[in-house]
Amino acid sequence: MKYCAFLRGVNVKGTNMKMADVCQVFKDAGMQEVSSILASGNIIFSSDKKAEDLRGILEKAMSAHFSYEAFLFVKSQDETDVFWNSIPFEKNEDFHIYAFVGVPGVENILMNEFQKATQTEGEKAAIVNDIFYWQVSKGNTLDSAFGKVLGKKALKDQLTSRNVNTFEKVLKKMG
Repeated sequence: MKYCAFLRGVNVKGTNMKMADVCQVFKDAGMQEVSSILASGNIIFSSDKKAEDLRGILEKAMSAHFSYEAFLFVKSQDETDVFWNSIPFEKNEDFHIYAFVGVPGVENILMNEFQKATQTEGEKAAIVNDIFYWQVSKGNTLDSAFGKVLGKKALKDQLTSRNVNTFEKVLKKMG
C-alpha cells in the first residue's frame, strides 16, 4: 500500500536533515518506493505493514539515525486524498490554509484552542471529516495567537501541519 509520512519539526529550529538521508533511513527500515516532496518532511513510500505499526518503526529509525525525538504521522493514499478534497475555505491570495495531521481527536483540542485565542481579521477554523483546517492571513501564521499555541511542547507528539497545497503535491507524486 502507498503511504505518506508527514514528519513534524523537520528543517526548523535547528533540526536540519537532507531529504535524501531521510529517504535512506526509510529504505533501511524496509520501506519500498521511497521519495520525498518538499524539504518539510513528506515521505512517500510503499509497505505491506499497517499505518499504526509503521509510525513506531519509522519514528524509532529516524530518532536513532538523526539523534532527535522524531514524531511523524502515516497516512494512506486514500486518507491523504481526504485532506485535499475536504478543504472548507475558498482559495484566497491573501491567506494560507493549513490542514493538521495528527492523532485521533486532536482536531477537537485544536478547535478548543482556536476558540480561546484572539483571531486576526479573516482567520477561521473548521473541522471537516475529523480534520482541523485553519485559514490565516499570509505573514501572520507564527504571530497569530493560535499560531503560538501550535508550538506548545504538549502538542509535539500529537500533530503536524501542512499548507493544503502540499497535499496536492503529495497526491500527484503518489499517482
